[in-house]
Amino acid sequence: MHINVKCESYPIQGQFRISRGTKTAAEVLVCEISHNSHIGRGECVPYARYGETLGEVEAAIRGYEIADCEDPKQARDLLQTKMKRGAARNALDCALWDLEAKLSGKHFHQLAHMPPPRPLETAFTLSLDTPEAMADAARGASSRPILKIKLGGPDDIACMHAVVANAPSSRIIIDANEAWHEEDLPKFMREAAHLDVSLIEQPLPAGNDQILANMPHPVPICADESAHCSQDIAKLTDRYDYVNIKLDKTGGLTEAFKMHAEAKRLGFGIMVGCMVGTSLAMAPAIHLAQDADYVDLDGPLLLAKDRSPALHYFGNTVSPPETRLWG
Repeated sequence: MHINVKCESYPIQGQFRISRGTKTAAEVLVCEISHNSHIGRGECVPYARYGETLGEVEAAIRGYEIADCEDPKQARDLLQTKMKRGAARNALDCALWDLEAKLSGKHFHQLAHMPPPRPLETAFTLSLDTPEAMADAARGASSRPILKIKLGGPDDIACMHAVVANAPSSRIIIDANEAWHEEDLPKFMREAAHLDVSLIEQPLPAGNDQILANMPHPVPICADESAHCSQDIAKLTDRYDYVNIKLDKTGGLTEAFKMHAEAKRLGFGIMVGCMVGTSLAMAPAIHLAQDADYVDLDGPLLLAKDRSPALHYFGNTVSPPETRLWG
């Protein structure tokens, strides 16, 4: 087996802004693993919040030793012990699953002993902006059944009201990306409950979320930056109601399924989310999200242009990937 990796850039429609900053393009890495004339592919999005850079992740993928493995399954099993979780392992893990499917002539769901995947309804994300701009964005997206709004600025309550007023039929998820402060949290929670918000994602910084164990949750709270892998789940039981599973955090689909099982065992609701990437990054996650309570796999909808072949989105419904894309 041989590894190749390349960096690709996809412009975002307008800009994507959260509390930590603004992006105008999705910078992704595509890992290709070839064996016996077949190529398996996986995509990852290195994330600065977790200390990752494009160059370092590319070097980690390119330098990973895989030539001596007999088959993709053996390589995938070794990968879990030899590489730490994160974007590099995600790209390798997903590429190995794709390669195994191609070599065996089976679909991924058959390899994983799952039913055939079905189309899913995904949330659609509105970037952090002024209340006026978010009102306009909500009005334009008001036909979408689930909107996820990025908050973490000085006008968060006004932004909440602006979105709800202009998308009255949509269910609303709030994502603060760790930007709220303990002293403001009760006020934000009360206002979100008053507006019938469905879910609040990662309101406080990871590692500083103890207060969540000692306050009411009038709106359910979802862990994102606080939840990376299956070993994280048990310590979150008194703080969160849901966990957001992302392949770039878990280090691939293999660990993501373990995290999913552990979260379900401990009574958490499940969200399956993504970084801003192309259809190749979303495709494996669609299999993971088949029984998720919330699906947030809208990365390609935020791009000016997706890769080809691509997933098929019909409004907020995304169909399972064709085998020529992944799996």
